[in-house]
Amino acid sequence: MKTQVLGIKIDDVNMEEALNIVQELLKKPGKHYIVTPNPEFIVAAHEDSVFTKILNDADLSIPDGIGFKLIGKVKNKVTGIDLMEKMVELAATKGYSVGFLGAMGDTAQKVAQIFKSRYPNLKISLAESGGDAFNLTNLNISSTDILFVAFGHGKQEKWIVDNLSQIPVKVAMGVGGAFDVISGKIPRAPLWMRKIGLEWLFRLTIQPWRIKRQVALIKFLWLWALG
Repeated sequence: MKTQVLGIKIDDVNMEEALNIVQELLKKPGKHYIVTPNPEFIVAAHEDSVFTKILNDADLSIPDGIGFKLIGKVKNKVTGIDLMEKMVELAATKGYSVGFLGAMGDTAQKVAQIFKSRYPNLKISLAESGGDAFNLTNLNISSTDILFVAFGHGKQEKWIVDNLSQIPVKVAMGVGGAFDVISGKIPRAPLWMRKIGLEWLFRLTIQPWRIKRQVALIKFLWLWALG
């Protein structure tokens, strides 16, 4: 079920429903992309009409963020990193190829190695940092069913929309800092904190600089209150 939060379309789906949509996208002709809006996305889109259009034109827009539940606009919460892991599992089971693009240094390669160890049958077409990714002439992407892009919110979605038509990719998804977590560079919150919506607090304790980003949640609630 689609809903709108401050002008941004959100698919109020659970994980199973999201995965079903991903499978349908992989079967459909053409190219498709997935976005993972949270309150920070909404605030950024409020000041960026291009980003707003990108979010609203997405084939799947999952409710990634406890803020949407706080205001009572959605029933479900599907985090981008969890959907990414389920999509990798799906790819390994169904024979789809996946690519990992972004983050710093050899993080993407580490992510590929970790998933390959979990799913030996997984087909990996690409594992590259974001260093030259903004220039397609320096990026060699072979045929890929699912491409995960980790350039940070806003940049990654704009890159996907600008380049999807020029690369042999079926479904692309921006995943923010997921590579850093999966590779072990940054620890993830314990499951109990994730279940009650406090993953953001855990991230804040290990990365105090994120306080600037948490201000976005306050601004989001303020924008919502203004109607």
